[in-house]
Amino acid sequence: MKLELHILQNFAPSNLNRDDTGSPKDCELGGVRRARISSQCYKRAIREAFKAHALLDGAEQATRTKRLVEAVAEHVVAAKKVDPESAKRAVVRALAGGGLKAEEGDTWKTQYLLFLPTRTIERLAALIAENLAVLAASPAEAAAEPPGDKAAKGKGGKSKKQEKSEAKDQVPGALREQIEALLSDGSRTPELGLFGRMIADQPGWNVDAACQVAHAISTHRVSMEFDFYTAIDDRRRDDSSGSDMMGTIPFNSACFYRYLVVDVDDLVRNLGADEAARAQAKKTLAALLRAAVLAIPSGKQNSMAAHNPPSFILTDVRERGAPRSLANAFVKPVWPTSGENGDLVAGSIVKLGELLAALDGVYGADGRKDLSFCVVDPGDTLAKTFGAQVPSAQRRASLQALIDAATAAAFGGAA
Repeated sequence: MKLELHILQNFAPSNLNRDDTGSPKDCELGGVRRARISSQCYKRAIREAFKAHALLDGAEQATRTKRLVEAVAEHVVAAKKVDPESAKRAVVRALAGGGLKAEEGDTWKTQYLLFLPTRTIERLAALIAENLAVLAASPAEAAAEPPGDKAAKGKGGKSKKQEKSEAKDQVPGALREQIEALLSDGSRTPELGLFGRMIADQPGWNVDAACQVAHAISTHRVSMEFDFYTAIDDRRRDDSSGSDMMGTIPFNSACFYRYLVVDVDDLVRNLGADEAARAQAKKTLAALLRAAVLAIPSGKQNSMAAHNPPSFILTDVRERGAPRSLANAFVKPVWPTSGENGDLVAGSIVKLGELLAALDGVYGADGRKDLSFCVVDPGDTLAKTFGAQVPSAQRRASLQALIDAATAAAFGGAA
């Protein structure tokens, strides 16, 4: 079972997702430049929406961090009243027992940006606190590193692989197994089940994402614009003139097509593959749909305040068949036209309906369980137009009604 989410969202002047030059990201489609918001940016915004709107319980949330040592050490210090440095060294040694390297000293950061259940931090801290006497003892310093290839060699001329293996062996076997079990566990964690994780040195810990998120692209051609700004010193003398700071901020305004697809069966498997996992997956899917609709990237929002909710939302639930992105509806860019409903949003909705109907005509709609849409349409003209293009689509009166219909269909209930 797959659920696809299609969104059309028009933003006022903004710079929501910047490239390395500070400009809004863009790309080419159909031979013209389009505004773009990266999939990574939107996944981050969705995860933030989970928290902001309390869509997931705390125990179900995940953390992406390189600062695991500090996070765990804070709990160890609170539990055992040891000094922070000793607690951090114990955490570093425990992580080494689990096969993860972390630097001691100024940063105390792990080698990788880790994505793990938030509950793991507390559980790992409790395990370390119980075994603090074993883990707090610092291993003897290895011999000084000889000259050579620092990228390939560790201390004493050992390879980094060998060094990591020896650090792992310094933790007793039973404790090491407990640490590995905690760090590797990604079950019952919706964010990991949806977005997956990959750790090169620990392939057994990998989780294949059940959710794929596309880059959001504008349905039309965009041009970069620049805001020239000046700032005045509040304490400048009355006889002075001019500004005390000036600069430019690049921005654009665009109607974006957004798309994601969830493999519902994969999500259930990622969460545990039992009845409890199925119930949690249904809750997770509903949370994802709401979060994806409400998610807005935070870039330059203090300067632009582009808080524009989607104008059109479409969910497509099918038992079989390959996913169908509707991005190609905009290979020929949409242009605003004169007359009623001649704006970019209206034109984009019409184009989306045309391609959806054409794809159904060629490839069929067998196995479809539900096709629902919401549209912000005071005059009802667009709803009638889209409904005429795609007669099988059911208009839902609210976002909640759409979420209810889509999740019920995805889990075998009536739409």
